Amino acid sequence: MAARILFVDDDVNVLDGFRRQFRKTLAMDTAPGGKEALEVLEQGGPFSVIVSDLRMPGMDGIQFLSRARETAPESVRILLTGYADLETAIDAINQGNIFRFLTKPCKPEDLLKTISDGVRQYDLITAERELLENTLRGSVKVLSEILQLVNPEAFGRASRIRHYMRAVGKRMRVDNLWQIDTAASLSQIGCVILPQEALRKLYLGQELSGEESQLFSMHPFVASDLLANIPRMESVSEIIAFQQKNFDGSGAPADPRKGEDIPLGARILRVVLDFDTLLAKDHDKLGSVEQLKARTGLYDPLAVAALAEVIKTEESFTKASLKASELRDGMVLYGDVVLLNGRLLAPRGYKVNRTLRERLRSFAETHGIKEPIAVLVPKEPPENSGK
Repeated sequence: MAARILFVDDDVNVLDGFRRQFRKTLAMDTAPGGKEALEVLEQGGPFSVIVSDLRMPGMDGIQFLSRARETAPESVRILLTGYADLETAIDAINQGNIFRFLTKPCKPEDLLKTISDGVRQYDLITAERELLENTLRGSVKVLSEILQLVNPEAFGRASRIRHYMRAVGKRMRVDNLWQIDTAASLSQIGCVILPQEALRKLYLGQELSGEESQLFSMHPFVASDLLANIPRMESVSEIIAFQQKNFDGSGAPADPRKGEDIPLGARILRVVLDFDTLLAKDHDKLGSVEQLKARTGLYDPLAVAALAEVIKTEESFTKASLKASELRDGMVLYGDVVLLNGRLLAPRGYKVNRTLRERLRSFAETHGIKEPIAVLVPKEPPENSGK
């Protein structure tokens, strides 16, 4: 796709001049001010390069490009001005992270070269981001699949809590939601050091032996150390390391942080993990939330309140018991799916997708599956809901 350029200037004649000069060489849009340009960025992006005048009424170029940095952080920003003083240049670079600073009048060939440099910079930024995202996504997928093969109990718990972690994160308006999602998926990866029987006992609220308890207390740090060496996973690693830290500062690790100084993702994870344990003891969901509220000092009250709101929204699902062949994408397993020999095939809380349906069909033919399967079925949205 051709690089798109956004020109911003309150002088209509200047914008007309840009159109005449560059219409044959650039895919361009224009906006007569900062406010209008922000609307263009939100509705018509992405743009490789943004070229803005400095002196504009209402919102000057520095203010606009600072806002543009939040809306379109990867777009390369260029500032044009007839006031070439050092203070303006410093403000522009510090506040708007400006790529280049050009003075007017600027020769068309100089501006075109600067825009071309900006496009190359944008291509480098996006290529690096895509590489990192693909590498990160692949790493998380491999680790999750290894956990599923080595310790299905731990994988089952990670799958169950992922839904609630993400839902609570949205309620609390977490900025980097991918960190919450990834931390949930990999929070139990350290449990590969525990036997499945010990995890089963733990998830059912049963007493662990001294050795089992010691091993379990180590699992967050095992996982954290594994993830710390993966690029962009430092924050996820910290969330997992602090998953047993209480809001009042007690618990592991032995760190002075408490309250809101504990990573938000870790505070959410602490709540959701204990919620999952209570559910395993046959507590109902609302009752489990009430128990969490009663445990003074252990949890972030805002995270518990957000979880309570999430539980209320789950009324949009209905329970059903279906054959494996009747499962559809979007349903959520309400109970474990097990083979006739008792082996766990898919854990409670897993969202049904095409891969799972094909796997169930294959195992149903070769080993046999215990049916019916308990699921949560999303209710159909009302007509004309706009969703």
